Amino acid sequence: MPAPPIADRLSRLRAAMAAQGTDLVALGPGPNMHWVAGFHPHADERPCLLLVTRDKAGFLMPALNAAGSREQTDLPFWTWTDAEGPDAALQQALADLGATTARRVDVDEAMRSDFALLLLDALPQAGHGFARDTLGELRLCKDAAEQDELRRNAAISDEAMSAIFAALRPGMTEEEVATVARDVFRNHGAEPLFTIVGAAANGAFPHHHTGDTVLRTGDVIVLDIGARKGAFSSDITRMACLGEPPPDYGRVHAVVEAAVEAALAACRPGVPASTLDRAARRVIEDAGFGPQFVHRLGHGMGLEGHEPPWISEASGTILRPGMVFSIEPGIYIEGRFGLRLEEIVILHEEGPEILSRLPRDLHVVPV
Repeated sequence: MPAPPIADRLSRLRAAMAAQGTDLVALGPGPNMHWVAGFHPHADERPCLLLVTRDKAGFLMPALNAAGSREQTDLPFWTWTDAEGPDAALQQALADLGATTARRVDVDEAMRSDFALLLLDALPQAGHGFARDTLGELRLCKDAAEQDELRRNAAISDEAMSAIFAALRPGMTEEEVATVARDVFRNHGAEPLFTIVGAAANGAFPHHHTGDTVLRTGDVIVLDIGARKGAFSSDITRMACLGEPPPDYGRVHAVVEAAVEAALAACRPGVPASTLDRAARRVIEDAGFGPQFVHRLGHGMGLEGHEPPWISEASGTILRPGMVFSIEPGIYIEGRFGLRLEEIVILHEEGPEILSRLPRDLHVVPV
């Protein structure tokens, strides 16, 4: 993916800071720093901060990472060595940035707490909030390059899921099935992030830990996989069965599919995210499975696999073009099976674009 337009992103962040009355934003190595700067140094215990004021920006940078990071950015560094410690460099950075009298600091909610406390202790007069109040709002809508990266990752995930379908056989373990997906991901240069394989009763645990359970004829299997290539990732859930499914499975699958369709139909710019959750949940409740739908409808996707917007009953987010999120209703019947169908969508003016090209039908493996 090409480097993001740093000057534009800094300008947008500063406009958000002005609107919120924020004097300084501090970001640790991770997705927020990556969104602004196009990279982040190795994340370890050494304090590293991207500090942004309304007219300046620069890095508190461990000397160990300075040379490699200098290849990625022209922003100034205030470096420190292990022998020196970060305190003096941080004080100099704040002075050079004109931030020593900052009245409001927004810290990266995902950064290490010791980084945050180091900064806040250096600015005892400052009130503080979280970067989600400024930067978080900017990350909600993905630009064209980000959308293309998400499409490319989704295509890889489709290939991994198709490979699972082709490989499934009675006698395999859940872990062996997961290895099929991981191998496809790695062959495409993607880092596997999760490979949930939940056979039979294990599928009733939404975040089942894939293990040594042996797949048997008649098992319904939840397949939830994702990987990261570049800065972005994928996420997809489909269902498979070894031979004929249980007699009542078809009805439950139809209910979950109807819930997906109800959410997709409600998915339009200007609609509250909670409306999508309610639309899907109403279908499941009306079918008598309300207590078995135990999680929110979806989550945002971007530099993080789970990020805002949250698609839940409690969400106050109003959907906008460029938002990317999952729609993944499920029904989990303890002791028997679970069923979840998941799509990642990009919201456009005219409605949602589904990234996967795979059908949501139950994949039946002949045995």
